[in-house]
Amino acid sequence: MAKTAGSPRLLGTPRRGGSRAGRGRRRPSGKAVVFAAVGVTIVAVLAWALLGSRLLVVRSVKVTGGGQAVPAAQVLAAARVRYGTPLIRVNTGTIARRVEAIRQVQFVQVSKDWPSTVVITVQPRTPVFAVPVPTGYALVDRFGVTIRDVASQPDGLPLLSIVSNGTVLRGDPAVRAAAIVLTELPPRVARQVRDVTATSPSAVSVRLADRSVVVWGSTALAKEKATELTLLMHRHARSYDVSDPGSPMVSG
Repeated sequence: MAKTAGSPRLLGTPRRGGSRAGRGRRRPSGKAVVFAAVGVTIVAVLAWALLGSRLLVVRSVKVTGGGQAVPAAQVLAAARVRYGTPLIRVNTGTIARRVEAIRQVQFVQVSKDWPSTVVITVQPRTPVFAVPVPTGYALVDRFGVTIRDVASQPDGLPLLSIVSNGTVLRGDPAVRAAAIVLTELPPRVARQVRDVTATSPSAVSVRLADRSVVVWGSTALAKEKATELTLLMHRHARSYDVSDPGSPMVSG
């Protein structure tokens, strides 16, 4: 007997083309599996090279910039870099903080020079003033840090007198102001400075080789003060006051 158009489809007979869910599921291709395996292998090799291999470990430490002021041996002793440590594990910040604890060091930069070197670049403190102490003179930088003590006053360093903070110089704003004033003076005048006095950050004065005094005041309006001082010094006075550049004064 022939089937009619409305006859039901036999159970278990699959639809042509399959279900959508069946069409959406694809097995990984052979190439994808290979690429995944290669990627995992590369990551494993890199991890081993960086962390487990003896090829990328610290074999040398290079110190630059310290010169005679901060000898390399002193820097190495403070840095305490462990040879044989994987270079990737070296903490450059920790090493920098250790070296910065050296009193003569102002700034430190630590970097890694692959495959096996730690580079420590040191910027030593520069003395700007000489301060009388019982044993001679303390050489002080622009931040008030005593770099070292010497028996006699070095040539080219002016004596510093500070009143604002007693005997504590480090971090004293008056010391910083005094150092800035030295850079603001006209070069011809700066070369003649023998003493610097700072009773406060806004009251700095200098005594020159001919014993004349320049009252500079604060570090503000430096350009105007330098111009006024250059003009006033043609009068060869004993005192030049440019603390208020709008009303400079000369005496003696």
